[in-house]
Amino acid sequence: MELTLVDLSVARGGVPVLAGVSLSLAPGQALVLRGPNGSGKTTLLRTIAGLQPALSGQVTGAEDRIAYAGHADGLKAMLSVRENLTFWAAVFGMRDVEQAMQAFALLPLADRLAGTLSAGQKRRLGLARLLVTGRPIWVLDEPTVSLDADAVALFAGAVRAHLAAGGMALIATHIDLGLDAAVLDVTPYRVALNGVGFGSSDEAFL
Repeated sequence: MELTLVDLSVARGGVPVLAGVSLSLAPGQALVLRGPNGSGKTTLLRTIAGLQPALSGQVTGAEDRIAYAGHADGLKAMLSVRENLTFWAAVFGMRDVEQAMQAFALLPLADRLAGTLSAGQKRRLGLARLLVTGRPIWVLDEPTVSLDADAVALFAGAVRAHLAAGGMALIATHIDLGLDAAVLDVTPYRVALNGVGFGSSDEAFL
C-alpha cells in the first residue's frame, strides 16, 4: 500500500506553514525533503506521522505503519543499549534486536548505559530502534545529526536494506545519502505568514 498525501496543509501553533502538498510513495521508494531551515519540513513530517492534525487535505496509507524518528533520540538513560532496543522491540511486538545492533555497529556497546554514550552513539541507538519496529514506513527528520561519516554510511545502508525489503522512507535531510531517491523541495508550498514571524529558535522546529 502506498503512502499518499493529497492537497495537505499543515500549521504550527495554529499558523499555516505549508499548503497544497501532494505526493505518493510506493513500497521500495524513498523521498528526500529539502528546503531551508524554517520552511516547514518538521511540521510536515510530524503531521504525516500523526503527531499533530492537518489543517486540511488527506494522508492515506499511514495508519499504524509509520516509524518516526525526530530530533530527540527517545532513549532511556538508565537502560543499556540492548535493554533499550529490547524495550522498543517488545512495544512493537518484535523480539530480535541483534540485527539492529549489528546494522548500527552497537554490539560492542550492548551493555553500556545509554546515558553514558556519546551524542553520535546515542543517535545510532535511536536510529536502530527503526529496525525493531517492524513498520514499513520510516519518517525521518534530519536523522544524520551527530553522525560521523562512517555512521552516516551505516544509516544509508540500513535505509537501502529497508527499501530492498519493500519498505518506504521519507527523509528530511541536507546530506547526500547516495540513495536512489526522488527529491521534493517544500519551498514552493510555503504559506506567506502575513506579518506573523517566528524567531530563529522556532524556525528550527518548523
